[in-house]
Amino acid sequence: MNIRAICTDIDGTLLNKDREISRRTIQAIQSLPKDFPIILASSRMPSAMIHLQKVLDRIENPLICYNGGYVVNYLSADRHILGDVCIPLNICAKIQDFSLDTSIHLSLYGRDDWFAPKMDFWTEREIRNTKVNPSIQPFESVIDHWNDRGCGAHKVMCMGPAEEIQTLFDQLQDSVSHEVHLYRSKDTYIEIAPKKISKASALSDVLSFNYDIDMSEVMAFGDNYNDIDLLQAAGHGVAVGNARPEVKAIANEITTASIDDGVAEMIEKYCLS
Repeated sequence: MNIRAICTDIDGTLLNKDREISRRTIQAIQSLPKDFPIILASSRMPSAMIHLQKVLDRIENPLICYNGGYVVNYLSADRHILGDVCIPLNICAKIQDFSLDTSIHLSLYGRDDWFAPKMDFWTEREIRNTKVNPSIQPFESVIDHWNDRGCGAHKVMCMGPAEEIQTLFDQLQDSVSHEVHLYRSKDTYIEIAPKKISKASALSDVLSFNYDIDMSEVMAFGDNYNDIDLLQAAGHGVAVGNARPEVKAIANEITTASIDDGVAEMIEKYCLS
């Protein structure tokens, strides 16, 4: 097996029980040649990924953010945008309309900005999980600002009680699923991204623009629904042991759970042996 690059999801795949990269995984990745690309692909924003790149000493590699909606390469103080696809503002407004008169928290993400409506349980939870702080602004002011700039959201995240989230998901499925991806990472979350993007398509573009590497030469790791296309497109798609059954079903191989260094185990097996 000729593996020349690795692409991995973060949450539930790369991180341990403390939501950090384990020492074993860091050592495995840092044992690879410096020009061996390690590409992180996540629904996270750039600021919630860059600190992980620094830990891995791979800051020169592109980041696939928002499940492929925003692809960026940070080189020194420069920022090179490789992909930029947004959710239209009218769709954002529809999502907001459906969440009115509920207790659902609605956060907006654009490029490297996170806008939360207030400092509540959900905001504080995301701060702990991602190590990023939001700008507290009402939905309307964010939309007005983006409208003036002619841009939209890279991600909309809805968080709340499971029953209300399920109701909202059903409503959005009926009304806007033709224009956006609706992704249930947990029963209390809906992550919403543009319809025409995916981790797989973003990775294909990254390899074409930045490296002389084919998708067949990539080992990819994931655990959830938004990783399925990526694992299917890669030469060797690996599901971690805690992955959803649907992800395991399409994977070429199943490794141990994320908290048991499943990514490191495969790197050691195929790239360092």
